[in-house]
Amino acid sequence: MINAIVMIHAESARIPETAQAVADLSGVTEVYSCAGDVDLIAIVKVRDHAQIADVVTGGVNKVPGVLRTATHIAFQSFSSADVEAGFSLGE
Repeated sequence: MINAIVMIHAESARIPETAQAVADLSGVTEVYSCAGDVDLIAIVKVRDHAQIADVVTGGVNKVPGVLRTATHIAFQSFSSADVEAGFSLGE
C-alpha cells in the first residue's frame, strides 16, 4: 500500500465543501482542516504510484475550491505502539 499526504491550499470561503468533495474521492481515506500553512491535509492510500497521480492530479486538483497542492509520499509508518514494542524487545 502506498500512502501519500496531500497538503491543500483552498479558497477560504469554500473549505468545508472542498474538504467534503476531496474526502468523497476514491483513494482518499481522510481529510483534515487545519491551521498553519495549508488549509486541508488529505491522506491518500492506494496500491501503486500511478494511482497517486490519478487521485491527486485527476481528482483532488480538479475539485472546485482547490487552489494548489503539494504531495508527500510516505516511506514508512510509525505509531506509538510500534515504538514502544521496539524498546521492549530487550526486556
